[in-house]
Amino acid sequence: MDLATQVAIPARHCQATAARYAAVRAASVALAAPLSPEDAMLQSMADASPAKWHLAHTTWFFEHFVLAPAGLEPLQPHWHYLFNSYYDSAGPRQPRPQRGLLSRPSLAAVLAWREAVDARVLRLLKAGTLAPAQLRRLELGLHHEQQHQELLLTDLKHALWSQPLRPAYRPDLPDPAARPASALPLHWIGSGEQVVEIGAPAWPQAPDFAYDNESPMHRVLLAPHALASRPVSNAEYRQFVEEGGYREPRLWLSDGWARVQAEGWERPLYWEPDLEQAFTLGGLRALAPHAPVCHLSYYEADAFARWAGARLPTEAEWEHAARQLPPDGHFADDGVLEPCPPSAGAGQGPLQLYGDAWEWTASAYLAYPGFRPWQDDTGEYNAKFMSGQFVLRGGSCATPRGHVRASYRNFFPPHARWQFSGLRLARDLARS
Repeated sequence: MDLATQVAIPARHCQATAARYAAVRAASVALAAPLSPEDAMLQSMADASPAKWHLAHTTWFFEHFVLAPAGLEPLQPHWHYLFNSYYDSAGPRQPRPQRGLLSRPSLAAVLAWREAVDARVLRLLKAGTLAPAQLRRLELGLHHEQQHQELLLTDLKHALWSQPLRPAYRPDLPDPAARPASALPLHWIGSGEQVVEIGAPAWPQAPDFAYDNESPMHRVLLAPHALASRPVSNAEYRQFVEEGGYREPRLWLSDGWARVQAEGWERPLYWEPDLEQAFTLGGLRALAPHAPVCHLSYYEADAFARWAGARLPTEAEWEHAARQLPPDGHFADDGVLEPCPPSAGAGQGPLQLYGDAWEWTASAYLAYPGFRPWQDDTGEYNAKFMSGQFVLRGGSCATPRGHVRASYRNFFPPHARWQFSGLRLARDLARS
C-alpha cells in the first residue's frame, strides 16, 4: 500500500467514515460488556489473548498508524510496548504468551484510553484534516478491529471452557439446538474443467477494501470437481467419532496423527465425552445435530474427508462457488454465536458458504502469483505469515456481518482448533 501516491479522498466521505468508525469501536466495547475485569484478564493458551488486550491493541493500532502520522503524540507512550502485536517495524513488544500478565493498566484505564483516542480520531474526521494516507489506514484499522472482535469471542470461549466452573459468557444466547430442524440431504454440485478468475484487485487502488493477501486477481485452471451442497454436520462428524476415526492412523496426515496421540484428541474441541453436549458461549448445551460441526483442526477436517471418501476443496474451488452468491449467512450480529442448522426450505445450495463456521480448504496459505505486500509498515500485516498455515474461507458465527467476501483469505496453522472452523467436502470428477 503505497500511501504517498494515492488520489485524495473527497471530504464528504469523512462524515460517513466517522459514523462507521464509531459503530465498529462501540461493537468491541459491547462484546466486552458482559465481562468482569477478572474475565477480561484471562489468557488460557499462548495462541489466545485476553479480552482487555484486544480492546487495547486495536486502540494502539489507531494511535500508532493513524494519529501518529497525523502529528499527534501518543496519550500513553509507555503502553506502546504492551499492546503492539507483531509489528517489528514498530519496535519491541510484550511476548504473546505473556499478555495475561498485564494486570495493569486496568480494564477501566484501557476503556478510558479508547474513549480518548476515539475522540481524537473523530475530531480529525469531522474537521476533514486527515490526509488520504491516514484515511486509508483508518479503513484498514476498522477491518482489523472486526478481526479482533471475532478473536475476542474465540479466545474468551477457550478461556471460560478452560476453567473448572465452565461459566457462560452470556447465558441468554439463543440455543441453536432448540430451533426446529431436520436433516438436509447432502448432494453434490458439479463444475466442469474451466479457467476462472479469483482474488481481488489491489487496494487502495481499487475502490473496495481487500487485504493485500487477496490480490492480485489471477486466473486458475479448475479440474472437474464437485462441492458438497452444505457443510458437514455435527451428526455426521459424530458418526466419524463413533466409528473410530480418532483411532485409525490411516486416515490421518503424519503430523496430525502425532498431534492426536500427543494431546489425546478423541472428539472436537468443546464436545463432552457423551457426544451429546458441547460448551458454548451460552454455557454447556446440547449439540444441534444438523448444525455445521466446528472447532476442528485442519488435521481433523482432512481425516474426516478421507473417511468420507472425499477431500477438502481448494480455495480456488471454494471461491469460484462463493462468487455466485451474496455474502449472507449467520454472523455475530445475529446474536447466536454458535453455528445454526440450515433454514427450512433452504434450497439446493451451495448452502452456508458464508457464516456459521469457517471452512478449511486444502490450500496452503501462500502468495498469489504477482503478489505485492503493502509498501509501508503495514506490509507486516499478512505477508510474513505465509508459512506453515492453511487457508479457511467464508466466515463464522463470530464474524461481524459485512466483514467477509468471496476473496477473503483467513489462515491458521493446521493444529488450531479454538476457532469456529469446520469443513465442506469436495471430490474429483472424471474429465469428459
